[in-house]
Formats: sequence, C-alpha cells, structure tokens
Amino acid sequence: MTRLRVLHLVDDTTAGGVMRVLDHILTAPALAEQADHSLRCVKRGSLLSARLDADVIVSHLAISWRALPMLVALRLMHPRTPLIHVEHSYTDHFTRHNVTRKGRFATLLRTAYALFNHVVAVSHAQGAWLVGTGAVKPAALSVIQSCVDLSAFRALAAPAGPVRVIGAIGRLDDQKGFDILVRAFRRTTNPDIALHIYGEGAQEGSLRALAEDDSRIRFKGFAPDPVAAMTAVDAVAMPSRWEAYGLVAIEALAAQRPLLVNGIDGLSDHIPNGAREVAVQDLRSWQEALENLTDANAPTDRPNAATSELPEHIFEAAWIALLNRARLG
Repeated sequence: MTRLRVLHLVDDTTAGGVMRVLDHILTAPALAEQADHSLRCVKRGSLLSARLDADVIVSHLAISWRALPMLVALRLMHPRTPLIHVEHSYTDHFTRHNVTRKGRFATLLRTAYALFNHVVAVSHAQGAWLVGTGAVKPAALSVIQSCVDLSAFRALAAPAGPVRVIGAIGRLDDQKGFDILVRAFRRTTNPDIALHIYGEGAQEGSLRALAEDDSRIRFKGFAPDPVAAMTAVDAVAMPSRWEAYGLVAIEALAAQRPLLVNGIDGLSDHIPNGAREVAVQDLRSWQEALENLTDANAPTDRPNAATSELPEHIFEAAWIALLNRARLG
C-alpha cells in the first residue's frame, strides 16, 4: 500500500495553540510512520488557483462567510479527495459572548461543515455542542483532544510546599478572562503569594490598570518557552470565557501543577483529570478558589502526571484511525 499523503491547510501561522498542535502532527514519529504530513499556508478568504496534490486534505482554516467560497472551491476541485476540518475555535460559550445573529451563524456552520467528509472537535464538550446544535451530523464527527509533546512538562518536579506563585498563561485578551483573575486576586490578603501573567495582547494596558499598585501581580511578557514558564509557577489559573480545549491545561496537569478552570467548553474536559472547577465565573468564586489554593494549612492536592495512557499516544492513535477511515471512504 502506498503511503498516504496528508496536506494540512492553515490560514494563520501566528505562534499559538493551533500551530503548536500542527507542529506535533508534523513531527510525531507514530504519525510519520503512517503517512507523509505536510503544511500549506493559504491566504484567508482567497480562492485556490490549482488542484492540491494530496490523498487527504485537512483544513485548520477559520470558518467564516468570507472563507466559504474558498471552501466550496476546495470541495469542487477535489470531489473524490477526503476532506477533514478541525474546528479549533467555535464553541458554545464563544457564540454566547460573540455572536449576535445566532441563526445566521448556525447556517454558516452547517453549510461549511457539510463540505467535509469528517469534522474534528478538539474536546468532548465542543463535540457535544456541535452535534447538539445540528451543525455536524454524529456520523461525521470525531473527537480528538488537542495535544503537544508533554514529555518536558512531565519531567518537571512538582513544587514543594504550599502554592505561592500562580501563573496565568495566554493571550491578553477578553477570551482568557484574566481581568476577572486580576480583580479576584487583588481581593486576597496574603502578602506571600504572587500572580505572574505570561502573554501579550490588546488587553495588557487595561490589565495593568486593574493591577494598580499591587506589587504581588507581575507581568512577565510573552513566554517563548512554555516549559520555563511552567517551571516558574506553583499553580495555573484559567478563567477563560470560552475555550475550545486549552493546551495550557494539559501542560499544567502533566507538570503536576494544581489547575483552576472555569468549567465551560473544552476546559470541562480537564476536570476528570484533576483540574479544579470554579463553578461560577465571578469575583467571589475566584477569590475563594485562590484563597483555598494558597491556604498553607490546606492539604496539598496535586494532579498525578502518571496515567495508564499518555495523551500524546491517544492523540496519535485517534489521528491514525481517522486517516485510515478517510482512506477507506
């Protein structure tokens, strides 16, 4: 049997979760044994100028009305080629916070997803939402939780003693909910704890203003080395308003760092694996969660990095199974 040629399409190569997952797909030995994976960047909203030479085409593109003509052309130019779309962005809470005309948005998703043979949800919560809204037929859906190489995180020693440094890692924008975290942290009174915020983004100025003169809150800038950032913190907080999955969560759990999450969208996937849910996204709930996390008298409760099967192996096996399914039609 000839080796499968898998072409991944992306329209945004900005450093972030999507590119990190793609890098893992392109470099994972188990996936390389099964197929030749390659990456092609296309201009957002443009039309393809020629047919693509691949046995399977995987879209990591942003779905929008502007992108729809390109997706239609992709289907028409490759009538017999299996097409897979990975939905990295849209979730239940994304629509609640960002979509005004929900009926029109639902029509967009149904129309776009119907062009693909398979749609991949990056979390179980996202997959349930996609099927529940009718955007994707159950037979066309696969759930493959996003993953990167976690070996360096598993190699980190668990912090000794009580939690003293809490990390917030991600883009500084409304999605991540760091404004709630900063406000909640300022309401705590323990002078021996700190909040370290790693990232860049449009919300940095407003977050610094919220932090005011609280010397416990430090802005560390963009973290080019996620392992180094994780090494420097005792715990991680993720108060996101929406999140398809959350790579920082699996990194924190692999590094045995206590993890606080807003229990929505893909973040809820991490709760069975040791994340602590903050049930209500308000200042009081997050203040109490932070105080409980940093209580020196509370028993130390850290995630266990040892599991029966590594997330990387689950991710790779799921992609191999999907590509074989696509090959067989």
